[in-house]
Amino acid sequence: MAVSEDPATLGRRAFSFSDEKDIDEFVDVLSKYESGEVSADDWRKFRLVRGTYGQRGPEDSMLRIKLPQGVANGEQLGALAEVAERYSRGFGHITTRQNVQFHFVKLHDVEAAQRILAATGITAREACGNAVRNITACQFAGVAHDEIFDVRPYGEATTRYFLRHKLAAVLPRKFKIAFEGCAVDHAVTSINDVGLRARIREVEGRQVRGFRITVAGSTSIMCTTGYELYDFLPANEIFEVIEAMLLVYHRLGDYQHRQRNRLKFLIKTLGWEKWRAAYDAALLEVRAEGRKPLPFDPEHPPVESAPDWTRPEAPSHTEIVAMVTATKTSGPGLHPGHIKLNVLTENYTRWAETNVRKQKQAGYHAATVRLVLGDITAGQMRAVAAIARAYGDGEVRVTPQQNLVIRWVPEINLRKLWAALQQAGLGAADADTVADVTSCPGAESCRLAVTHSRSLGRVLTEFLSNRPDLVSAADGADIKISGCPNGCGQHHIAAIGFQGSVRRLGGKAVPQYFLMIGGRVGAERADFGRVVAKIPARRLTDAVERLVVHYRDTHEGDQPAADFFRSMTIEDAKRVLGDLEGLTITDVKPEDYVDLDQTTEFNPEVMEGECSA
Repeated sequence: MAVSEDPATLGRRAFSFSDEKDIDEFVDVLSKYESGEVSADDWRKFRLVRGTYGQRGPEDSMLRIKLPQGVANGEQLGALAEVAERYSRGFGHITTRQNVQFHFVKLHDVEAAQRILAATGITAREACGNAVRNITACQFAGVAHDEIFDVRPYGEATTRYFLRHKLAAVLPRKFKIAFEGCAVDHAVTSINDVGLRARIREVEGRQVRGFRITVAGSTSIMCTTGYELYDFLPANEIFEVIEAMLLVYHRLGDYQHRQRNRLKFLIKTLGWEKWRAAYDAALLEVRAEGRKPLPFDPEHPPVESAPDWTRPEAPSHTEIVAMVTATKTSGPGLHPGHIKLNVLTENYTRWAETNVRKQKQAGYHAATVRLVLGDITAGQMRAVAAIARAYGDGEVRVTPQQNLVIRWVPEINLRKLWAALQQAGLGAADADTVADVTSCPGAESCRLAVTHSRSLGRVLTEFLSNRPDLVSAADGADIKISGCPNGCGQHHIAAIGFQGSVRRLGGKAVPQYFLMIGGRVGAERADFGRVVAKIPARRLTDAVERLVVHYRDTHEGDQPAADFFRSMTIEDAKRVLGDLEGLTITDVKPEDYVDLDQTTEFNPEVMEGECSA
């Protein structure tokens, strides 16, 4: 394996996924590109597999780094903080795939940034491009009361097996894998190319660990919930099964049509039976090369245990404030400090209710740190590292909901943890509620985006922060926003989803959003939201309020909001929202022609993206 292990840190093994050879090769190929020895197309394909993505701005790049299964320790948070303040805008952005993105990075700073990260075991290898992307897992794996078993060791082993694998970066398109062990699908496995849900079955009189396997899940165009490939697959067979899928995808996938080359399109083109026959043949071929077992006994994997070391002294509130204020944010776009939450109503009781859950290990809790729109400053990263060492186990888990989780917090320390987070500006309650809005970067940096989705996220976050009545009423609802149809903000699976769009009026462009309702990820499948309205951007707070009030006033019993919106008819939705759609040349206002947080008239520029370069 190309992946090595580093010494223990605070009692947890700090596994490394980095390899300096990747960075040396990046430097070499960049030099050849600049000297004309490598074409622009070949350079683009190469750098994407090294996590370097073109964005708006001719000299700027987005650097995406992987946190397999969402795990980061204190040293790694320190490295992320250094990269944020030295080479980006002073903050990083957490994605829905447990990555961290740094925007507006100069191309010649990528090497230095990656070397800082590599020193702590972090890699950008195969974070972008037509590759096996970051392998995600439930943020509560190992500590959840309802989990069948801890999926993290299996996810980590899968990451190690496929990182730098011969098939990992020669695919028609990106390939996503997710692991889940809980009854609730926190990792949204059903919209992944391979989803693995933990199962235990009795085989020949003994209990065997395994997974329900689904394939070809995806959103964007032609939203598809994963097809069931195995109701139960013994855990020791996951490597060869996934490798066989990659082999078929590599051989039969569509390399010519950039917008229709995900695995779901291959299965649609071939038909399930033909694809399954090709897969079965590939599986025999893979197994003929020799079985590929897990690197541990699948029935007795490594177990995460309670911290057995003396925790360091907690930082004082003065020290936390000093860490947080030491670095200022700068550069284009919306910054973390630009979003104003109503903290007057914040209190420990509300935070404990919405952000804390008991672990299956008696006396310990997992606390969610709400990151507004997934942003965290360099100073906050350092503060969280110190706080996690003092009150948790020295690690954090990055979540698909763009937050962090600190685990292994003794009950006696919960109030101290909250107070420390408050000093870091990270003590907001309402994590994973309708107020905790998810958003992609949008037109702030993405070439494909139509609208500034993060600005809509700011508006809705501030609006709901001042309406605790709506937050409490919207039982189980969530809001997700994407600036284009690709769905990086996962708006297709939200109870209330927004997709950036444009309408023409009087020869000018008006920013608007397709409003989708009823999306959800269930225990067995994903259901995708339906477009029920097309509403100008500046009317969307009214739309959210009307939907939540309609749910509050008309649902029956304990029906969750997502299920309620799923059951709404188009006619019902039009009665609630219809008048918000209409906009004519006689009633349009000058501000309607300006996207949120912008100062000039809306002029959407959709550039060539690199999602399938």
